[in-house]
Amino acid sequence: MAIESDIEVLLVEDNPNDAELTLRALRSSVARERLAHVDDGVKALDLLFGEAGIAGRSGAKMPRMILLDLKLPKVDGLEVLRRVKGDDRTRSIPVVVLTSSKEERDINESYRLGVNSYLVKPVGFDEYVAAVADAGRYWMTLNQAPVGKTAN
Repeated sequence: MAIESDIEVLLVEDNPNDAELTLRALRSSVARERLAHVDDGVKALDLLFGEAGIAGRSGAKMPRMILLDLKLPKVDGLEVLRRVKGDDRTRSIPVVVLTSSKEERDINESYRLGVNSYLVKPVGFDEYVAAVADAGRYWMTLNQAPVGKTAN
């Protein structure tokens, strides 16, 4: 994983096929560069808050968007979401859950913790690419981020 000082999109996804497809869709739609991918929750938290993280580095900006799978090894996506939305430095980052889970408890808990959007991964290739591209376009180009101290 290459850590760039200014990450546009942080993808937290453990399935290598889904990760590659998601990164490809993002590159073709909005974020041609400055994408970071980690494959478990520990790496995501470390990138954001830990020793290797960007939260404390001088001049480094937080990601403009986090795409988060829920079913992750080591630390699950709900715990990552809880930490991101519970910290003043990261609370305003849009988090989009992109998962295969349609379970009501996962959906409800994600929104309770402050997720900005919950997307169930489409099964078909074209639908998957379109869903990721549309989500990326919305959060990266149409959505207006907070201005001031809490914005990146």
